[in-house]
Amino acid sequence: MIDKLIEKIIEMQNPTCVGLDTSFDYLPDELKNGVSDFEGAAEAICEFNMNIIDKIYDIVPSVKVQIAYYEMYGYAGLQAFEHTVNYARGRGMTVIADCKRNDIGSTAGCYSKAYLGETDVNGKKLRAFKADMLTVNGYLGTDGIKPFIDDIKAHDKSIFVLVKTSNPSSGELQNLKLENGKFIYEQMGELVEKWGEETVGKYGYSDVGAVVGATHPEEAARLREQLKHTFFLIPGYGAQGGSAEMLKVCFDKNGLGGVVNSSRGILCAYKNERYDGLNYADAARAACVDMQKDLLSAIGKMGR
Repeated sequence: MIDKLIEKIIEMQNPTCVGLDTSFDYLPDELKNGVSDFEGAAEAICEFNMNIIDKIYDIVPSVKVQIAYYEMYGYAGLQAFEHTVNYARGRGMTVIADCKRNDIGSTAGCYSKAYLGETDVNGKKLRAFKADMLTVNGYLGTDGIKPFIDDIKAHDKSIFVLVKTSNPSSGELQNLKLENGKFIYEQMGELVEKWGEETVGKYGYSDVGAVVGATHPEEAARLREQLKHTFFLIPGYGAQGGSAEMLKVCFDKNGLGGVVNSSRGILCAYKNERYDGLNYADAARAACVDMQKDLLSAIGKMGR
């Protein structure tokens, strides 16, 4: 699945991932007015998401749908999550389910079936949430990751393992040094590289990727040097303070190696005076075009 995403990035010359971390509060008043329950909020969020997807699917290769923003609206929110995933895939976009799942043994297998694999019901194989990729937490070790790897091999999917996250306090644990002299994030990166060694595709990257934040360029540069076959999901651009110049270290000499997420900067672009006069969907597209230009200026042509 990473190969397919890379091909879309090259075709569009755009390594952008739009984060559909859609809070009801982000919506314009015309969608919020009169809503008083979870069902109404979920319907409004779906409408907002669909209109944005319709405006960007031809210039942006992927979306990331953060499940926490849907879970807080209960069962109706989960329906909105499912609908958003399916709608984006129907538009040809690569969909990353941002759920950061993890456990061990059969429980990890259940999480994997929910987003990547299939569930058996009286001999019939069914898919729950039809994502292409899933974020996972690898800090339970190999037995917490193996079920996900089994499913990505069987169903042509991918995962992104948390390695160096974009939040300011990530260093409290991830930057601690081990007895061997490595940082914890480096040790996790080595595991990710190992976990993916059997799934390396034609562009040299495996289907076991890493989450590496744009807000920590020094660590990102170290990881890019060490993890030759690991594709990065790069959060932190824009609202969190990460810039194109900071994150260009995540990319290889061919302008490949990662996809850059922006959420609020796209979803709430209509509130930015830069896009005055545009409705929320047109403002989102304009913000995506500006992001693409910014990334290209730093990274250069992709697939060169």
